[in-house]
Amino acid sequence: MSDENMKAELERLRAENEALKNKKTGRGTLTMKVSEKGALSVYGMGRFPVTLYKEQWIKLLGISDEIKKFIQENDAQLKTKE
Repeated sequence: MSDENMKAELERLRAENEALKNKKTGRGTLTMKVSEKGALSVYGMGRFPVTLYKEQWIKLLGISDEIKKFIQENDAQLKTKE
């Protein structure tokens, strides 16, 4: 490969890398994927994903109204992470 071709390829790869960096999900955007062990991981809530198995998600989602109520009742004690 000639120097010119190498430079062109390097520039193409830099542009592709920058495009991929900019494509990352914005802060606050949640994404999901299936983990290696078959669990559901939700990304974008913090530094690490929240990972639970299917039956755990279903159980947690089943009490979502209770969780919301608990948050309202304990709002003064709960902190908000920014």
